[in-house]
Amino acid sequence: MKYLLAGLGNIGNEYAHTRHNIGFDVIAAFVHKHGGEFRSDRLAYVAEIKIKGRTGICICPTTYMNLSGKALKFWLDKEKIPLERSLTVLDDLALPLTKMRIKPAGSDGGHNGLRSIQALLNTTAYPKFRFGIGSDFPKGMQADFVLGKWSKEEEPLVKLKIEKAVTAIEIFLFQGIEAAMNEINNKEFTL
Repeated sequence: MKYLLAGLGNIGNEYAHTRHNIGFDVIAAFVHKHGGEFRSDRLAYVAEIKIKGRTGICICPTTYMNLSGKALKFWLDKEKIPLERSLTVLDDLALPLTKMRIKPAGSDGGHNGLRSIQALLNTTAYPKFRFGIGSDFPKGMQADFVLGKWSKEEEPLVKLKIEKAVTAIEIFLFQGIEAAMNEINNKEFTL
């Protein structure tokens, strides 16, 4: 059974390991844990992970965040994966750094990557994994905040959350979205 696991972010060294690229980092950690390697392919870096009868087509779009929908639509169609067997990992300003949330559907919440996906898929009914990044920035500095690197104080918690996120993705693959939601939602992640 195939699944599409997509991490949202921007390509380029200047965006590597920024808050906005946490989707890339989570998917990369999942791929690394399972011995995979990314290759450059159509609209994305792609890795195929096979685990106990499940195949995860893991993508990090190379379209830049605002055009992420092009990559997701292409890979969903190419691999003939239904939306309910996809999981899109992204940063979320509305959630504190101590939170993560998985939902089977929901709005774009002002996130440009989700806005692109929803426009091209013509639906909000696809699973999303929101990785809280907090909103600790002065008024008018949102872009600098999301495109900024994690602080030294934040890094240990981010590392822990990435590990928990990888576990939740594994649960999503084998037990379904409800079990993954139970693993992550309404939990406080602290050191």
